[in-house]
Amino acid sequence: MKIPKKIDLAHLPTPLEVVRFRTSRNDRFRTSRNDRFRTSRNDRFRTSRNDIEYKEFLIKRDDYTGSDFLGNKIRKLEYLLYEAKKLKSDIIFTCGGDQSNHARATASAAAKTGIKTRLFLWGNEKMKAEGNLFLNKMYGTDIVYLNKTEFEDVDNLMTEERKKLFKKGKRVYVIPAGGSSTLGIWGYISFIEELKRQINLKNIEGIFSACGSGGTAAGLLAGAALNKLKMKIFAVNVLHSKEVIRKKILQLAEGAVLDYKLPCRIDETKLEVIDGYSKEGYKNISDDKLNLIAEFARSAGILLDPAYTGKAFCAYNDIVLNNNNGKKIIFLHTGGIYGAFSKMKSYLRYAY
Repeated sequence: MKIPKKIDLAHLPTPLEVVRFRTSRNDRFRTSRNDRFRTSRNDRFRTSRNDIEYKEFLIKRDDYTGSDFLGNKIRKLEYLLYEAKKLKSDIIFTCGGDQSNHARATASAAAKTGIKTRLFLWGNEKMKAEGNLFLNKMYGTDIVYLNKTEFEDVDNLMTEERKKLFKKGKRVYVIPAGGSSTLGIWGYISFIEELKRQINLKNIEGIFSACGSGGTAAGLLAGAALNKLKMKIFAVNVLHSKEVIRKKILQLAEGAVLDYKLPCRIDETKLEVIDGYSKEGYKNISDDKLNLIAEFARSAGILLDPAYTGKAFCAYNDIVLNNNNGKKIIFLHTGGIYGAFSKMKSYLRYAY
């Protein structure tokens, strides 16, 4: 087995916590702050104990991996940036949406390691940069904006731009969307070893996480197989079709087994892709999910983002918490809080 080297950037280990999520019927039926049927503050204080429900569950706080590069992406970037430094790269190319957590984490981590970054982002330049886009600008990143059609061909576009810079004597290191390569997913292959030191994983039935580019789920799947664990990996699809993302996750996991000669086999039955929680589109979030995000923030003091963790938690609440299985299936908080600042008005509709 070949274990790749990495740069230590993330603040590890991240905590594994037990959270007590308090819900009430008043919260469940409320639609928005402007709803004329909205429960008043006084009514909330008078809510009877019979109207309160408590749901306890395990949450792995990968939103604590750092401040500027918080979230799951930095685990992958530790391996990718080590290789970029080893190759003496002058600039890093990567891509994502205009509020991409991966793009922001790359810009931050690359600045820390002394490498310039060019981001190819799906979206338009805005007069007022917010959230991750604001941070990208502060890190001195070169940003190329693409429309949706152009972004669908972003890999070829980055390759062509790389060729141009190569002719000028520049070394370009290209990181795929989400850092999802057989090298990048080592961030979550090694994650399983970290988690083993925090809890007896033989008592855990699964790990539940948002899924965009598939790298996190692929790493978890390969890591679980490597450690001979029977747990399932639940990937809440937020971007691609269910068939496309499932194929991508399995290709990444099986590719890592081959590339690094891992002494294990990937069991496809241990992967469950959960679909239907991003029908509003990757860049949008529905009112019912915003309501749940606000309810969870008030109860646990933890804010979820609109593109990934908010949608994943909605699925987790429906499938796991409503079946009282929160102590058996861990919710992985993959970060992304800065994305919430680009949708402050929508979030505040559900704040008291």
